[in-house]
Amino acid sequence: MAIDSYRTITALSEGTYSEKRSKFLAFAIPVRSAEEVKQIVAEYQKKYYDARHVCYAYMLGAERAEFRANDNGEPSGTAGKPILGQINSNELTDILIIVVRYFGGVKLGTSGLIVAYRLAAAEAIAAAEIIEKTVDEEITFYFEYPFMNDVMRIVKEEAPDIVSQGYDNDCSMTLRIRKASMPKLKARLEKVSSLRFEE
Repeated sequence: MAIDSYRTITALSEGTYSEKRSKFLAFAIPVRSAEEVKQIVAEYQKKYYDARHVCYAYMLGAERAEFRANDNGEPSGTAGKPILGQINSNELTDILIIVVRYFGGVKLGTSGLIVAYRLAAAEAIAAAEIIEKTVDEEITFYFEYPFMNDVMRIVKEEAPDIVSQGYDNDCSMTLRIRKASMPKLKARLEKVSSLRFEE
């Protein structure tokens, strides 16, 4: 079964966590690409230049196959990994979580750090609005005008979004539908006389 829906957040959300005078500020941010992640992390590093650490983790794509965790100078595995763990346990994607740490003078130890970064990330996620999005596919095709009714009947019954339509010598239409529903839509359209798909 192809994955055709995923969970992500709608907008920036924030959380804070304090432990032994260390302050952890967490930010959950919707992102679409690694390039965007880079820019946002750089902005936060500039903005919180006086913080001891700016750690983060992100996950991208409906398959949740592209991800990274960064400890930014904290002991290996104590910051980025627990943040990523929260993204995973909430099954989120297209998300970046940044946790900014202000050191309070008391060392937390590795287990203390792991807990603090995990809880800070959890706070930011708890404050976020999580939505389910479908993975959609688009299809473009052409057909002769007399078959408009046949096409529109299929569109009405399968309920894809109509992205665009044109009426030149031939009629053209681009439809968007949830990935899992595409094979059925395509199979029905294939039966319409004169209809051909854009390569």
